[in-house]
Amino acid sequence: MSKLAIVPGSFDPFTNGHLDIVERAAKIFGRVIVTVFNNQAKSPLFSVEERVRLIKESTKHLPNVEVDSSNFLLMHYATEKNADVVIRGLRAVTDFEYEMQITSMNRTLNKDIETFFIMTNNQFSFLSSSMIKEVAQYNGNISGLVPEVVEQALKKKFNYA
Repeated sequence: MSKLAIVPGSFDPFTNGHLDIVERAAKIFGRVIVTVFNNQAKSPLFSVEERVRLIKESTKHLPNVEVDSSNFLLMHYATEKNADVVIRGLRAVTDFEYEMQITSMNRTLNKDIETFFIMTNNQFSFLSSSMIKEVAQYNGNISGLVPEVVEQALKKKFNYA
């Protein structure tokens, strides 16, 4: 039986750390849906549609990966998609504490969907979307930290393409 995994996030922007997690999940699960959620606590640089397009371009080499977006709670979305697993990437111990709270709430909402944590590769452990946006805003070098298509989109957003 092929398992369906959801990789949720705001992905504003999608980094090579995110891509690393998606590529590794794609090796393990039959189908992977990278789902862009709109985090109300954040002011996004890219629209949901832009993020979906950038992620599709960044993951086009992965035949079992789809990209979607949702305004629902993650567990409602995962149930609607008949997902088996939610994938969460971890960079450090501080991520684990936060993710553990989310996982506990998600298990309360749907005990049948498991959460798998994947540690990011060390080369990406310091990366965050916020940090990438800040560096890009000041024309800093983000080459190798985000997919090429995302780098170009950031340069265009900050008017130095």
